[in-house]
Amino acid sequence: MIKYLKSSVFILCIFPFVLIIYKIFNDRLGPEPVKEITHFTGEWTLIFICLTLAMSPLKRLTNFNFWTKIRRMLGLFVFFYATLHLFTYVGIDYRFEWQPILDDVIKKKYVFIGFSAWLLLIPLAATSSQKMIKVLKQNWKKLHKLFYMIAIFGSLHYIWLSKTIFFKPLIYTSIIFLLLLLRIKFKKNYLVS
Repeated sequence: MIKYLKSSVFILCIFPFVLIIYKIFNDRLGPEPVKEITHFTGEWTLIFICLTLAMSPLKRLTNFNFWTKIRRMLGLFVFFYATLHLFTYVGIDYRFEWQPILDDVIKKKYVFIGFSAWLLLIPLAATSSQKMIKVLKQNWKKLHKLFYMIAIFGSLHYIWLSKTIFFKPLIYTSIIFLLLLLRIKFKKNYLVS
């Protein structure tokens, strides 16, 4: 049963990628296609960050282990969509012209924090297998706590990027902070009981 549920979640997670591919090949990206792809992949990265953070509170609220069984998969989809987001910026928008990209990383704080979040995702994606959990033992959990910092960096990236419209970025930031607070609250309750 869990196996089929995991497969269903995987299909749902790949759906945004299929949708953006469909839009690209059917010329449905609007007047600014690069901007549309960048925003689409960036927003889905944040959605998957929120979903990943929600898994532990959901497990504790429902007492259903399924949520933690898909957490790593959701985390890998964070890396997948974040990489698509970065590739759109580096490969499509800037066509791999490294000097202006480097200038952006140094001069624009939203680019710097977004790039930092992506860099922090690399060791998490690289150590997401069951084999790496066994190799790293207790250090695996310590390393994967970087995800909380990545979530904060991701929300800051969106806030700093939005020069005029703050409503959407603030919604994501609020959700991320609420999920982080829930995690702290659950841990405190768990330690007390």
